[in-house]
Amino acid sequence: MEGNLLLAVFALLAATVALVPLARWAGLSSVLGYLAAGVLIGPFALGLVSDTEFIQEIADFGIVMMLFLIGLELHPTDLWRMRKQVLGLGLTQLVATTIVLTAIVLVLGFSWQAALIIGMALSMSSTAIAMQTVSQRSISKTDTGRASLAVLLVQDVAVIPILAAIPLLVLMTGSPVDAIAEGAAEVAADATSPAGWILPASIVGMFVAALFGSRYVIRPLMHFVALTHAREAFTALALLLVVGAALGTSALGMSPALGAFIGGVLLADSEYRHELEGNLAPFKDLLLGLFFISVGMSIDFSVITQSPLVVLALVVTLIGVKMAVLFVLATFFKMHLGDRLLIAILLSQAGEFAFVILQFAQNSRALSQYENDLLTVVVALSMAATPLLLLGFDRIWAPRHHARGGTPAAQQPIDEKHKVIVLGYGRFGQIVTRMLRAQGFEMTLIDDDPAQIELVKRFGVKVFYGDGARLDILRAAGAAEARMIVIAVAGGERILNIAELIRRHFPHVIVAARATDRSHAHDLMALGVTVFERETFRSALSLGEKALKALGYTPDAARRLAAAFEAHDSRLLEESYHLRHDQDAYVGLVRRSAEMLDAVMRADRETVHIAELEDGDIDKPAKPASD
Repeated sequence: MEGNLLLAVFALLAATVALVPLARWAGLSSVLGYLAAGVLIGPFALGLVSDTEFIQEIADFGIVMMLFLIGLELHPTDLWRMRKQVLGLGLTQLVATTIVLTAIVLVLGFSWQAALIIGMALSMSSTAIAMQTVSQRSISKTDTGRASLAVLLVQDVAVIPILAAIPLLVLMTGSPVDAIAEGAAEVAADATSPAGWILPASIVGMFVAALFGSRYVIRPLMHFVALTHAREAFTALALLLVVGAALGTSALGMSPALGAFIGGVLLADSEYRHELEGNLAPFKDLLLGLFFISVGMSIDFSVITQSPLVVLALVVTLIGVKMAVLFVLATFFKMHLGDRLLIAILLSQAGEFAFVILQFAQNSRALSQYENDLLTVVVALSMAATPLLLLGFDRIWAPRHHARGGTPAAQQPIDEKHKVIVLGYGRFGQIVTRMLRAQGFEMTLIDDDPAQIELVKRFGVKVFYGDGARLDILRAAGAAEARMIVIAVAGGERILNIAELIRRHFPHVIVAARATDRSHAHDLMALGVTVFERETFRSALSLGEKALKALGYTPDAARRLAAAFEAHDSRLLEESYHLRHDQDAYVGLVRRSAEMLDAVMRADRETVHIAELEDGDIDKPAKPASD
């Protein structure tokens, strides 16, 4: 047993190392690499790993962990603001897709009960594929990211009632009248008995307990563990929170992923949120990769070879129906054309819960073994098709759809080669561009959001479509002859990847980058980037200066205090860079620096007080200074 386990682990790691980098090198999604690895070592190819169910159980935890991390990014108020998308887009998508798919399956000759089960199963989308793509593209805060999350949350909640409905549907399939009556009586008895109220009461009680526990138990516990500086203990605590949240909802018969998501939301405003993310991210990435490998293992090629045209027709029909429904609903929600296309592709596949529902239906004898095997292959192939559709969206569909009339500008080669290249033309990039253009600099603007390109085109701004993280795009934009490249895209990891790419291939170019925070600024400094700005620092500094003026400080005094704070923080940024890997020394430096800053500010305040006293202004009421 131990030897087989070691062999399975070795096969998983070897296939991943061999095929995932190969997929990335070919410009494809890493998901395709994982799927190919699963196919290669699975029971239907080399057979190096035969216990796919065990692998699936472990891999499912990757989805649980991913939703916990997604929850950490959402404050409860953000979730409340999404209620219209959850109830409107999410619920409507589930119902509409189920109705259309059920009608199609009915035409194929299935009973209405089996057709409804299949329709409900295939209406689910893959949380792993959709949210992993959203995370990689740094679009979780966009309309597309939030709409995708809303749809997936509804689907997670719907799994339990769907599973509960299957036995009742089976009971109604060709059963005698007395059996149906007996089953209906049992259902009615369960609903009216006191025990029928236990589950709803337990759900409410668990949520209230989680709400109070997250604030009065978990946060003090995280503070205590953090004080010990035992990083392995904090990592264990992070895993404990994820497992505990998943077990809570599992005990109530609900989705473990939903429990993990709620747990993440309850801790979204915690000061330890970033520490939790840093500790869990490596586990999440590894387990999600394992999930995609398990999907590849589930593809039974004997089913494909027996009925290749049937399989192909079912996959195309499934993807086509789901894309059409999502595109129409996104249109009603007034999303941009590019966002409509992207969300339709992101959620076009069947999901991991389809495997569970179909297997449960087979065990309940609602589906035969062959039907389950056939539909399982269709689900897996629809997942495998999503990365290919996204690739087509990036390279073909998006450039065509963003333009209005004539030859699309984004489809044309980048024919401008200016000395300054700006990657990302959102709000951050627009401010930088306007300042440079006002001084006479000409720039090549590149962005990968078709909706944004379409919007700014109305104002006469020419932006080329392209991914700044691709070397061929940078070369086409004239990076080899450029003087400066401004990285104004969103996403800390993406910024670092682009900066590293530029430093490696175009070392002479000045890199001006957007930094997310102090730690991210240190990472940029490690790459040799010296021109950067933390995206919230200047705005917070400016607000502080305005707040002082509103509290009665003179404009000169407020400006001087803000300048002193900025100079002090800049020195701290430089000094702390060399201590960033020594946590204790870093914390000590920050504390000493804060004490020094307080002393400097107190001295400046006393100087202002003495000057006002000498001028006879000390008794005058403080008046907010106008700008």
